[in-house]
Amino acid sequence: MNPVLSQQEIDALMAGMQNGEIDVAVLEEQEQVKVKDYDFKRPVRLSKEYISTLKLVFEEYAKIMENTLTTQLRTNVSLVLKSIEQISFDEFLHSVSFFTLMGIFHADPQPGIQMIEINPQVSFKLVEIMCGSANDVTSSQEPDRDYFTEIERAILEDVMAQFGAVFQTVWRDITELEVHMDSIETNSQMVQSISPNEPVALITFEIELMGCTSFVNLCIPYVFFETILDKLSVRYWFHSGKAVDVTDKERLKSSLQEVELNLEVILGEAEVSLENFLQLELGDIIPLRKRTNDPLSLLIENQPYYLVKPGIVDNQMAVEVLQDIGGNPEE
Repeated sequence: MNPVLSQQEIDALMAGMQNGEIDVAVLEEQEQVKVKDYDFKRPVRLSKEYISTLKLVFEEYAKIMENTLTTQLRTNVSLVLKSIEQISFDEFLHSVSFFTLMGIFHADPQPGIQMIEINPQVSFKLVEIMCGSANDVTSSQEPDRDYFTEIERAILEDVMAQFGAVFQTVWRDITELEVHMDSIETNSQMVQSISPNEPVALITFEIELMGCTSFVNLCIPYVFFETILDKLSVRYWFHSGKAVDVTDKERLKSSLQEVELNLEVILGEAEVSLENFLQLELGDIIPLRKRTNDPLSLLIENQPYYLVKPGIVDNQMAVEVLQDIGGNPEE
């Protein structure tokens, strides 16, 4: 509500306008209502609050997928969330190349289908690594062909399955999903499962693999979120009062069972001079700082955990565990 001006204030205002101290044009411009353009072809369905929650979800997705690919490929992989946009499906199709790797899957019980798009340059690099390539030379060259062989498709289907499995995992705190991979497409223009004007959320990740840097896109239609919008609020995310899922501990324990550890048994140690080392010949004897009846140390990832006794089982060298020293070298 505008304040009521006194006669003295009105006279001062009129005097200021007459002598030019007050610019009427500036006042009129300040009073104009600010109008923001709205594109009805690109409706914003997800608020900033929901986008913030999705950012948390897919940052976790990037971390888990990064570890999964690093383990599967046995080489360092970097996967970082770059952006979350709301666009139409037609815009998504026009943003990717004709020849690309696109995995199509659905997540029951949520409606709609989801898509994962991987650049061909990264796809060929994945195949090279999984086929045992030891070439560490960084390369940014584009692929010299626009198709995948049957063997390459089979290998890439396994990689796509990992992307789908992690997608199911990161949603477990919000809703239970069961992901099923439907098909693999290599021509983006052949994908007609979604209406061109359908609003979608485009989640873009930057992937770095042996010097090759590109993008991985995850396309999720808006209908996927419609029934779970209330669970995407920050209030639900942090204050839902949800009890700790007892199955999480068992799931973590089960996952750790697959971790490979390096075990070593130290037979003994000795110090020799460089001169004696260079003169070593077959048949020479090197005394070790251990008696023949002393137990040996079994190391797990370079840490001593057990005392063991050497022996033979089925014509193979073996050790028998005698004592647990729990990583304490003083035992």
